[in-house]
Amino acid sequence: MTVRETLDFSARCQGIGSRADMLKEISRREKQYGIIPEPHIDTYMKAISIEGLKGNLQTDYILKILGLDICADTIVGDPMNRGISGGQKRRLTTGEMIVGPNKALFMDEISTGLDSSTTFQIVTCLQQLTHITEATILVSLLQPAPETFDLFDDIILMAEGKIVYLGPCSYVQEFFENCGFRCPERKGIADFLQEVCVL
Repeated sequence: MTVRETLDFSARCQGIGSRADMLKEISRREKQYGIIPEPHIDTYMKAISIEGLKGNLQTDYILKILGLDICADTIVGDPMNRGISGGQKRRLTTGEMIVGPNKALFMDEISTGLDSSTTFQIVTCLQQLTHITEATILVSLLQPAPETFDLFDDIILMAEGKIVYLGPCSYVQEFFENCGFRCPERKGIADFLQEVCVL
């Protein structure tokens, strides 16, 4: 299958969830309060709420935000047939998960084998998805770049199977300073936290 066909198939398998019911409720409230929706948003909401479509407008949106629109009609590939690159396959896997109506996603080591800019792009997409749909996404990463680390709202820091810290990302440095561990000026906070947990 091509990249687009893979995402469309994943969307059909996951269904539309409660989107159709939600759209009916939104339409009812708009009529009740005399609200005229923006045409672009209204069209998008209607397009992603129709069940049984072979193609999906949401697929096009995900292709665009994950940077897969350039290879949308390229075959994914397998050990016998060359297809898209490894980074594109990783982004496609993320796209397969977020194309559905999921409200909770659990992702393990999504950055393995990816460069820092691709990881940043994927996490940015996940952050936007979380804030727009109010979904919960739990992502495990080893040594994220500082700009990727800054995208997270909360972190769970674990060492030897125990939780060392659970809370807002913005407070973690202050927390460890209060425990007697100060992050050196030129060290990234993610690297510092990993070293603190090894001690």
